[in-house]
Amino acid sequence: MNNPNLNPISQTNSRRDLALIYTAAWLRSFGIGLLGVILGVFLYRRGLSSIAIGGVLAAGIAGSAAGTVFVTFRADAIGRRRTLCFLSLLTALGASAVVFHFALPVLIAVAFLGMLNGMGTDRSAAYALEQALIPSLVSDERRTWSLAWYSLVLDGSGAVGALAAALPLVIEKHFGLELNLAYRYVFLGYGTVNLISAGLYLLLSAQVEHPRVNLPGKISAPVSQQTKRTVKKLSALFAIDAFGGGFLIDALVAYWFFRRFGIAENNLAVLFFVVHILNALSHLGAVWLARRIGLIKTMILTHLPSSIFLIAVPLAPSPVWAVILFLLRESLVEMDVPTRQSYVAGVVPAEERTYASGVTNLTRNVAWAASSSVAGVFMQAISFNAPLLLGGGLKIFYDILLWRAFRHVAPPEEKG
Repeated sequence: MNNPNLNPISQTNSRRDLALIYTAAWLRSFGIGLLGVILGVFLYRRGLSSIAIGGVLAAGIAGSAAGTVFVTFRADAIGRRRTLCFLSLLTALGASAVVFHFALPVLIAVAFLGMLNGMGTDRSAAYALEQALIPSLVSDERRTWSLAWYSLVLDGSGAVGALAAALPLVIEKHFGLELNLAYRYVFLGYGTVNLISAGLYLLLSAQVEHPRVNLPGKISAPVSQQTKRTVKKLSALFAIDAFGGGFLIDALVAYWFFRRFGIAENNLAVLFFVVHILNALSHLGAVWLARRIGLIKTMILTHLPSSIFLIAVPLAPSPVWAVILFLLRESLVEMDVPTRQSYVAGVVPAEERTYASGVTNLTRNVAWAASSSVAGVFMQAISFNAPLLLGGGLKIFYDILLWRAFRHVAPPEEKG
């Protein structure tokens, strides 16, 4: 059921807006799933070192962080539809970073401007804004469910995008094109799907805008001190989790499997297709579990064992065992995503959700950029397995701290 305060026409608009948001997000996540598998490998084939690859990936994440700053403080005033469209156009521009053979400094600059996402998982500026939009279109009781479907859409699309990572080799084999040219065609397709997303955002109704957007004067009302305190604590914790996650973005993990076990792009495509399918299905399991034990418990009791499986991956004696452990990790690791999004939206007032979503996602993006920028250094100078071990350890530390800080803070639907 949609928000009971909405009239029938508004409820119809809400369903239509949700469909448009889900479709645009599907297209964006398809491109991200594709890049997550092939970007690191492609840059390696171009002759870049592990350090340079890490630098390009970090620049893209830093660009997403800058975009999230813009979303946090300007999206509601400028207009959410316009902001989403603008972000999609910039993302499409990011394709030029890999279509053309830029020198490394230019490549890094374009990766930043185009928010080139090698994470394999959508954690973009548009993603942060959509998290604030979706809860405003449904009731509190449907909030977690709607965000779970949103996450399922993203990961399901990411799975198809990961499978599409086999396209460069398929094009080379069946059409006789040189591999580098095949990669260029694939990256052009990445740019095209983001242009389509930009068009879809323009079709959203005025209902997606901030509730004060039609009132005279500025809509940037001051955020309450209670919300600032809550968001500050959550952001500090999420930074630890994201710093660990920055060592584990898909492009680096795919690169790790490629170098450690010699797994080629076509097989990596299948592996990460399965990864994203497991991620997608886990979101529905998270809703079922959250209804029984609550959002915080669901976040921690699924996230903690996933990190243990991750730490075991580089210790595996064979590629088969490494893949099995990695898939066990991926079947659990994303269950905290819709529950975390719902929790953040639930513990702040509706009119402050863009701020809460923006700040928490910004913190995560900055932490991702920081750790992904040094992941290549750790792989090359310390241990090739270091990112997986450090990433898993930091995530376990985060789970413990989150439980201690927020186990007694419940969203509205869990009170009473």
